[in-house]
Amino acid sequence: MVQFITYTTVAVFILNIFLAIALIFLERRDPTSTWAWLLVLFFIPIFGFFIYLMFGRQLRKKQLFRWEDRNKIGIEQLVNYQIEAIEDGTFDFRLDDTAHYRDMVYLHLRNNHALLTQDNDVEIFNDGGKKFEALLDDLEHAKDHIHIQYYIFRLDDLGRRILDTLIRKAKSGVNVRVLYDDIGSRGLRKRHFRDLTAAGGEVEAFFPAILPLINPRMNYRNHRKIAIIDGRVGYVGGFNVGDEYLGLNRKFGYWRDTHLRIEGSAVHPLQTRFTLDWNQASASHDIEYHERYFPAIPRKGSVGLQIVSSGPDEQWEQIKDGYLKMIHLAKKYIYIQTPYFIPDASFLDALRIACLSGIDVRIMIPNKPDHMFVYWATYSHVGILLRAGAKVYVYENGFIHAKMIVVDDEVATVGTANIDVRSFKLNFEINAFLYDREKSHELAELFEQDMRLSTELTLEDYENRTTNIRLKESVSRLLSPIL
Repeated sequence: MVQFITYTTVAVFILNIFLAIALIFLERRDPTSTWAWLLVLFFIPIFGFFIYLMFGRQLRKKQLFRWEDRNKIGIEQLVNYQIEAIEDGTFDFRLDDTAHYRDMVYLHLRNNHALLTQDNDVEIFNDGGKKFEALLDDLEHAKDHIHIQYYIFRLDDLGRRILDTLIRKAKSGVNVRVLYDDIGSRGLRKRHFRDLTAAGGEVEAFFPAILPLINPRMNYRNHRKIAIIDGRVGYVGGFNVGDEYLGLNRKFGYWRDTHLRIEGSAVHPLQTRFTLDWNQASASHDIEYHERYFPAIPRKGSVGLQIVSSGPDEQWEQIKDGYLKMIHLAKKYIYIQTPYFIPDASFLDALRIACLSGIDVRIMIPNKPDHMFVYWATYSHVGILLRAGAKVYVYENGFIHAKMIVVDDEVATVGTANIDVRSFKLNFEINAFLYDREKSHELAELFEQDMRLSTELTLEDYENRTTNIRLKESVSRLLSPIL
């Protein structure tokens, strides 16, 4: 018996060595995540390997998103034109707000083919009730098509209201498509949309499981929240579909988030993103180009805006690069709201340098966890910035889920990407970058209103944390590259 145990132990040890070699030399990860996975493999033998298979394998990037008709809307030609016009100084920036950030506009053009649109009207929502009443009203007025994509779509009271509206519109002849993430919307299945599909609507799940509880792409999720109505109205931001986003969950209480309603040419890039995601998920019902999806839009406003997406299928981390560019350009202040603050070294260094340069850096985080390890890793990272002079606010009026950065009352971003490695590297995300003083100031004012509903975490408070908290931080920080 002893000999059997010895042989088994040796076999497990050798197997772990081979797994570690494969991880280091074949996966070609960045060093921090490699070390984190090595810790998992060696401290949880065998079982750690299955954890790695479910959560750690890298995504094959080749031909993940397809849309043969993409060139018909002239994206590549417009991107090339805007790049060349900025390079030779002939680009027509309609407002100084946008022209001041021409290098950031150029970054997103080259890094993500993110067209700059300058004719947008943008409405900001920080309350779920108001956001969903506006969305339901737009759905009711849809005449041609409705495209909806959410990471989480719950069939509770709010989800049913939306679904009933979609069924009614589909019966009236409106083309309805719903895309949800299979892991985010766990428990949701296509059969739950039978009435919608019977009415002519279409439903797809992103990266669905092969078998129940078995999903080899579990770690790569579509975290985007997009809605497009008639190709003229678009929504993007942090709210998912569920009663908790109306503040009806006792655990979280009031749900503080940020979402945008957009009218203008920026709706077309949102439509393109939805189409790419839909065609990846759909086996036989691809969206083909039609003018109905990209109608001519009369000028609605003057907000300069770029829609930037990122994901594990990309070579670079486009949204994180945009965040870093904003930080580097800051002269007065940087306001950040995020439910998860687990930045990589580059992001943490950028904020630390901003603090030490005299920039007023303020970060707002939740007062309660929805993911325990993530919460304590967040606590650990804000502690580093407190020592550099940042101000940290813990939101007390419920749960803050907003993903927002605003700089100097001049430029801001709102979307789905958190300040963590998961959003930067693993999830499919989307953000709107706004070049507009009025909207940036409005977002800054919302941040300052939230400060009055928060408790400031001082350096003294942080240094006096208990041994138990320090231990939780230490463990969570070790795992932060793979959280």
